[in-house]
Amino acid sequence: MEKRHSFGGSIGFVLAAAGSAVGLGNIWRFPYLAAKDGGGLFLLIYIILSLTFGFALLSTEIAIGRKTKQSPLTAYSKIKKGWKPLGIIACLVPAIIMPYYCAIGGWVCKYFLAFVTGSNLEAAEDGYFTGFITSQWTPIILMVIFLLACTVIILRGVNKGIESMSKVLMPILLVLVVIIAVFALTISHTDADGTTRTGLQGFGIYVLPNLSGITVKEFFTVVVDAMGQLFFSLSVAMGIMIAYGSYVSDEANLSKSVIQIELFDTAIAFLAGVMIIPAVYTFMGREGMSASGPGLMFVSLPKVFAEMGAAGRFVGILFFAMVLFAALTSAISIMEAVVSSFMDQFHMSRTKATIVELIIALVAGIVVCLGYNKCYFELTLPNGSVAQVLDLMDYISNSVLMPIVAFMTCILIGWIVGPQYIINEITKNGEKFGRAGLLKVMVKYIAPVMLFVLFLKSIGVLTII
Repeated sequence: MEKRHSFGGSIGFVLAAAGSAVGLGNIWRFPYLAAKDGGGLFLLIYIILSLTFGFALLSTEIAIGRKTKQSPLTAYSKIKKGWKPLGIIACLVPAIIMPYYCAIGGWVCKYFLAFVTGSNLEAAEDGYFTGFITSQWTPIILMVIFLLACTVIILRGVNKGIESMSKVLMPILLVLVVIIAVFALTISHTDADGTTRTGLQGFGIYVLPNLSGITVKEFFTVVVDAMGQLFFSLSVAMGIMIAYGSYVSDEANLSKSVIQIELFDTAIAFLAGVMIIPAVYTFMGREGMSASGPGLMFVSLPKVFAEMGAAGRFVGILFFAMVLFAALTSAISIMEAVVSSFMDQFHMSRTKATIVELIIALVAGIVVCLGYNKCYFELTLPNGSVAQVLDLMDYISNSVLMPIVAFMTCILIGWIVGPQYIINEITKNGEKFGRAGLLKVMVKYIAPVMLFVLFLKSIGVLTII
C-alpha cells in the first residue's frame, strides 16, 4: 500500500478545496436561483446558511478526513463499527457524478474552441447546442479529452498533481471572474423600441432584496433553494472534503482553513452572479434571466456575447476559459474521492486505482453522451421534472444520495459519537474555535431537520414548499 500523500501546506489545501467547491454549480445555478428568488433576499439567506449550515457540514467532513486519514468509503467505519454502508453511499455519489460531469466538461471544451476559432456567432444561433449534443461522436471525443486531462493530474498525485494545478488555475480563475464581472457592469443596450438597459440596473436586480408580495411559502422556497445550492457550492456530502481532509497535515489550522474556503467559494458564487445576471438582463431583459443550467451557459450567454459585437468574442473566450478551469478543478476533486476510496479499501496503487476509475467513468460517460441520441428516453422524476440519462444520474446523486449522506453524517457525529469528536480534532493543536457551540447545535438539531425537509422535497413527498 502506498504511503498516504499530504498537501504541502494550508494554502495548497485551501486552493484545492476551493477549486473543488467552485464548479459549474456556482456558475450556472447560483445566478439563476438568485434571479428567481428575489435577488438580495436569496443572497442574504445563502450567506447566513453558508456561515452556519454549510460551515458545520464542511468542518465536520474535513475533520473526519484528517482524524481517520481515510477516504469516504472507509472513513465512516473507522469512526464507528457498522457504519460502512454510509461510506459506500458517500463513495457512490462522486462515482455517479464523474461521468456526467466529464460529459458537461466536453460541452465546455466545445464552446471554448468555438470562440477561440471564431465560430462564436454560429454558437449563438438557435439549435447549435441541441445539434451538438445530439450528434454522435463529437460529444464523446470531447468528453474523453476532458476525462484524460483529469486522469493525468490525478496520476501525478496530491502534491505534484492536485495541489500544483490548484495553485496555478485558481488565481487565474479568480482574475478572469473579476475581469468579466467588472465588464458586465459597464455594458448597456438599447432595444428596437428605444428601451435602454444597463449592467448596473441588472446588478441592482441581483443584489437588492425583492420582498414585494412574498408569502411564507415563497420564503421557505428560497431557504430550501439556498440550502440545496450549498451542496453544489461547498462540495459537501460528496466524499470530496473527507478525501481532501485526509491529506491535511495534523499541524494545519482547520478552523482557519474552513473560513478561507467559505470566503473563497461565496465570493466566486457572488461574482458569478455579477458576471451573468447584469449581462443577460442588459441584452435579454427580465425574461432572459429565467434560464438556468445548460440553457443559461450554452444557449443564453452565447447570444449575449454575440450582442456585444467585437468585444463579445474576447469576453466569450475569457468566460469559457474560466468555466473550463472551474469544471476541471471540480472534476479532479470528484475523481480523487473515488480513487482514494479504491486505494484505501482495496490497497491499490494510485496508478491502478486511477485506471479503474478511468474505465468506469469512460464507459458511463459514453452512455451519458449517447443519452441524447442512441440511448434517448424521457422519464418523469418524483420532483416533476422530465429526465434523460444525465438528468437521472444528477437526480440520484444530488437530490437523493447527497441529502442522505449529509443527514446520516449528522446522526453519526451529532448523536452516536458526539460533536466533541469533531471539535477535538479541530482544536488538537490548541487552536481557538469560536463557532464550536454553533457546530454542536447545527449538527445535532438544526441540520438534520433541514436536510430531512430537503430530502422530502427532492423526492416529491413535500410539495408545499
